[in-house]
Amino acid sequence: MKWIVGLGNPGTKYQNTRHNVGFMAVDTLAKRWGISVTQSKCKALIGEGNVGGTKVALIKPMTYMNLSGETVRAYMDYYKVPLEDLIVIYDDLDTELGRIRLRYQGSPGGHNGIKSIIQHVGTQTFNRIRMGITRPQPGGNIADYVLDNFAKAEQDKLATMIEQTCDAAEFALKATFEQTMAKFNG
Repeated sequence: MKWIVGLGNPGTKYQNTRHNVGFMAVDTLAKRWGISVTQSKCKALIGEGNVGGTKVALIKPMTYMNLSGETVRAYMDYYKVPLEDLIVIYDDLDTELGRIRLRYQGSPGGHNGIKSIIQHVGTQTFNRIRMGITRPQPGGNIADYVLDNFAKAEQDKLATMIEQTCDAAEFALKATFEQTMAKFNG
């Protein structure tokens, strides 16, 4: 079974913000795969389904970004799922908008959701799809920037990036994460 966790903040206030691209990707996967992400468990909204013979869980932590690790740990412990089958999808300031980067380990790089997951699972080694949101202009407040909505001019790049992210997640259901990285990190 693969479990895919999209990071974001709950509530309509944050729905279309840069920090919620992980939620956007999970919502798109849910539509693509016909999975309803509505079950409330493990401090998250969860949906389960079968995609081409692979059991899949889509997870949106409802803890707010800084506590995302609580959901990941609770899900791991409750379902006894291995960390190797996890894919975390989240926003990345150091990748330009429209681009994705896949990694299987590394530091949180200042991302509080990833920091929380690392604290709760006790390792920096887990599969990740980082969705680029580009850094704000020099002097811009990062907290305000990540909680701001995407500009109208950015919508096309955002839509393309979400599709790419979903293609990578879908490819990873059948391929190793190394193969997925080779195909999508181009």
